[in-house]
Amino acid sequence: MWAIWPLGLMIDPKNPDNWSVVIPVLNEVELLGGLLAQLQDVGELLVVDGGSSDGSCELALLMGAKLLRFSCANRGAQLAHGALQARCSNLFFVHADARLPAGWSGLVANCLEKPGVIAAAFRLKVQAPGWRLRLLELLVQLRSSWRELPYGDQGLAITKQTYWLVGGFQPIPLMEDLDLVQRLKKLGSLVIAPAAITVSGRRWQRLGVWRSCWRNAKLRAAWRRGVESELLAKLY
Repeated sequence: MWAIWPLGLMIDPKNPDNWSVVIPVLNEVELLGGLLAQLQDVGELLVVDGGSSDGSCELALLMGAKLLRFSCANRGAQLAHGALQARCSNLFFVHADARLPAGWSGLVANCLEKPGVIAAAFRLKVQAPGWRLRLLELLVQLRSSWRELPYGDQGLAITKQTYWLVGGFQPIPLMEDLDLVQRLKKLGSLVIAPAAITVSGRRWQRLGVWRSCWRNAKLRAAWRRGVESELLAKLY
């Protein structure tokens, strides 16, 4: 069914062919292929590489993605560069280690058709065992639903018109997701689709769940105090 999108744009958002998917990459050859395999039916598949040396670029080309080479590893700038090249009416930003639920485009489209909703994301599921990670998933769901603050690892679905209206991603290496979400909240609601995006548990396993959460909380607090994202990226 065709729907009138927020801001008056007439499209068919449930059709994957009407989506440009933007994936920022840096040395993700081990995980990137699984995500690209799920996205073979989208209108446009954009992989924005920040200087990989592990075969990520070759894999992206092999699996039919449009490869955009960026001058450095800067996730905000990579996402912004991908959006600038996108040609479809709808944008979906997702990290390379993600696995999407079946029918993902229809799920976010249903959310975006609701009055006042301007962006949608997914629940977070971490692909690793342990009660600490299950608790983390619950806390992320509460933050995302109640405070309308999904982060980049939950994916972000938005129309191109809304993306440019709010100013898009800023070219910053860290906190680019929080920066964009806070600006979007001034225009309307961000909702969570009734399905989960599954991400690798590698970073939580490497540092430990509580240590990772505490570090990230301190970085967010420093960013809100005005600390430059470039400095925070070095600490990260």
